[in-house]
Amino acid sequence: MLLGCGYAAPGLPASLHRQAKELARQEEISINQLVATALAKKISALAAGEYLQKRAQRGSRRKFDRTLSKVKNIKPDAHDRLAAGSDP
Repeated sequence: MLLGCGYAAPGLPASLHRQAKELARQEEISINQLVATALAKKISALAAGEYLQKRAQRGSRRKFDRTLSKVKNIKPDAHDRLAAGSDP
């Protein structure tokens, strides 16, 4: 299926192409720009997830507990409190 400007997406369902075409029209961009932007966002999200997983592996429960122990045990300001019935 052609997305415009010669870009072909094998196996792209017609319904998805119609939705992409309409969204591109609403955004006043080409379907190619829409696809490129969506792909860039997905790649960025995946890369961020990988970074956060690697960063989390460097974490230390001991250091976390030590840092948390320095926080005063006081009630939060009203605007920072959890809603009644919420699970902390």
